Amino acid sequence: MSAPTNFRRVFSGKRVLVTGGLGFIGSNLVRRLVALGARVTVVDAMIPEYGGNRRNLAGLAGRVRVHRADVRDWPRLPALVRGQHYLFNLAGQTSHMDSMRDPLTDLDINCRAQLAILEACRAHNPDVRIVFASTRQIYGKPDYLPVDEKHPLRPVDVNGINKIAGEAFHLLYSRVHGIRATALRLTNTIGPRMRVKDARQTFVGVWIRRLVEGEPFEVWGGEQLRDFTYVDDAVDAFLLAAARREAEGGVFNLGGPPPVTLHRLAELLVEINGGGVFAVREFPGDRKKIDIGDYHADDRLIARKLGWKPRTDLRAALTRTLAYYRKELRHYL
Repeated sequence: MSAPTNFRRVFSGKRVLVTGGLGFIGSNLVRRLVALGARVTVVDAMIPEYGGNRRNLAGLAGRVRVHRADVRDWPRLPALVRGQHYLFNLAGQTSHMDSMRDPLTDLDINCRAQLAILEACRAHNPDVRIVFASTRQIYGKPDYLPVDEKHPLRPVDVNGINKIAGEAFHLLYSRVHGIRATALRLTNTIGPRMRVKDARQTFVGVWIRRLVEGEPFEVWGGEQLRDFTYVDDAVDAFLLAAARREAEGGVFNLGGPPPVTLHRLAELLVEINGGGVFAVREFPGDRKKIDIGDYHADDRLIARKLGWKPRTDLRAALTRTLAYYRKELRHYL
């Protein structure tokens, strides 16, 4: 993988826009970019149900420009994208259940707003380099494992359908308009600064919050296989995708260490925490309908083309995440 000194050479002094930059992955990316010497602008709507949290950029006052703006506010987009060298597009609605309860909002954020961002780039900054945060959710229930980029796209919820559209717009604008875009299909990403007050981003956040609070947590099902990417490794992938020409116009899966069952994940968390209690429950009916069953990614394409591979094993990822929330939990409730 590219060394940090190479990243510094690529990003130092460059103007970088991060949409969703107060959220989980976005804020960790912003922190790395600032450390690399980039001139970073953050756009985040700070919608309470989503992941934006000002605590995520604590200590960066004066080093990052933050615009509280919604990507659905299309007239503001040209001024935001103009003059940027890089755009990391992480703004999105991530809750699968919310997308089923309120599909039109999901459509506006994950589909229409993505097209508006790209139109703003086409008209006002066609040379910008874009990396888009896509999701493994677009695959739906896998036909085979591990899932590679050639797997059929057959999502089980509205969120997955709209994320397909958002991704497809980025790739279309890359092919037709020459806007150099890359899509990363993220799997379950975990680490410091993730949302823990509810399961809108990830169920792991709820488990960790309840462990830190000394409360029991629930495991639904338990036998499903999942893979997990530590957030620092995900950030490496975003930086590589932006820095490498081989990534332009491409789609890449991110994976993690060997997959585990959710039951084993719960046991590992309790073990690392030094105690805790969980109960295995049947899936609630509404959630079972949109559960994808077993999933883990084939990430050999990004390893081969960009040299990316996850460096953080699951135990280390969970240990660091638990340690963060033992100190910071009050800021995330």
